[in-house]
Amino acid sequence: MEDTTGPAGARDRPIPTDARVAIVTGAAGALGTAMCERFVLDGVRVIVADVSLDRCRALVDRLDPSGATALAVELDVTSYGSAEAMVEAVLAWAGRIDILVNNAGVGEASVPTWEMPLEAWQRTLDIDLTGVFHCCRAVLPTMLAAGWGRIVNISSIAGKEGKHNPVAYSAAKAGVIGLTKSLAFEVADRGILVNAIAPGAIFTQNWAGLSEEQIDEVRRRHPIGRLGQPPEVAAMVAWLSSDECSFSTGAVFDISGGRAGH
Repeated sequence: MEDTTGPAGARDRPIPTDARVAIVTGAAGALGTAMCERFVLDGVRVIVADVSLDRCRALVDRLDPSGATALAVELDVTSYGSAEAMVEAVLAWAGRIDILVNNAGVGEASVPTWEMPLEAWQRTLDIDLTGVFHCCRAVLPTMLAAGWGRIVNISSIAGKEGKHNPVAYSAAKAGVIGLTKSLAFEVADRGILVNAIAPGAIFTQNWAGLSEEQIDEVRRRHPIGRLGQPPEVAAMVAWLSSDECSFSTGAVFDISGGRAGH
């Protein structure tokens, strides 16, 4: 399918070398890709970070073949050493880190708690929760030194309502909300805003294996009557990462088509 997204046009407008720098983890997936595309459109230099370096490089080639405004970085969020190495690579490339979007995540073992494999529980928490902590901890010293920063943590409606989701995923995403609120309090007077987004069902390639009946069942949980699209999440990330977001921190922004009733 022909790529009709905006970043191709954005390459006609060079991004200044002193433009802000955003890290997107889990960037090779559908949501991460949409976020990277939006940042480039908005004139932000982007770090495409994912455990799959080949997919990162492919996305960078599409965003900016010159490599001037996008950088591919291999990142395993379960390893704090990997997060530290990412920060070193970004600072060597751009000299600054302004925005961190913790988007990397997995959802494994959709089974009852009493059938949950222990390794699936641990892997989900290692990636979805501890990975967020690792990246925040690694990036924060640079943001604190600059006196400005935006951190956006991708949680989930599962972290608020729990139902229809495996327990490990719900627990991890609830933990992301708690981490966001606590961290936001710690840095509220240091120029750094920390917020979370709680998406409902967002249509990605992961839905390809489901039947139309299964998709309809999920769709009916959203009063707006449809599933979300990755660019809609990216638009919220863009605002939370901008100067326009100046008085919101420690908040959880729903993007769930009305599914969240609280």
